[in-house]
Amino acid sequence: MKGLADESVDRQIVDGLRAQGHDVLYVAELDPGINDENVLSDSRASGALLLTADKDFGELVFRQRLLHTGVLLIRLGGLSPDQKALAVVVAFQQHGEALPGQFSVLSKRTLRIRGGAR
Repeated sequence: MKGLADESVDRQIVDGLRAQGHDVLYVAELDPGINDENVLSDSRASGALLLTADKDFGELVFRQRLLHTGVLLIRLGGLSPDQKALAVVVAFQQHGEALPGQFSVLSKRTLRIRGGAR
C-alpha cells in the first residue's frame, strides 16, 4: 500500500511499514514544516493513505470537507514508539484493503473505519 506519513508519526511506524513492503513517504524526510492542507493535498495527489497522529486532519476532512484518498489517525498514546509501530503494521495486515478512501482511527482497543469527504 502507498502511504504518506505526517511529521506527527513516529519514525518507527514508517520503518515498520516499509519493512513490510509498503511504499511510505515521510514528510519529516521530504518537506518538514509543511502545513496540514498541503500534506492532505500531497497525499491525495499521490493516491496515498495519509498516516497522522494529528487530530486537525479530522477538521479538514469533516468540517472543511477537503478531499482525501484516505486518512489513518493514529491515537496510541501511552504506548512506546515500537508498540505503536507494531499496532499500525498489524492494522495494515488485517485491514489494509479497507483503509483507502476512508477516515479511520486506530486506538489501543479498536480500529474504526468510516467514510469521509473524498
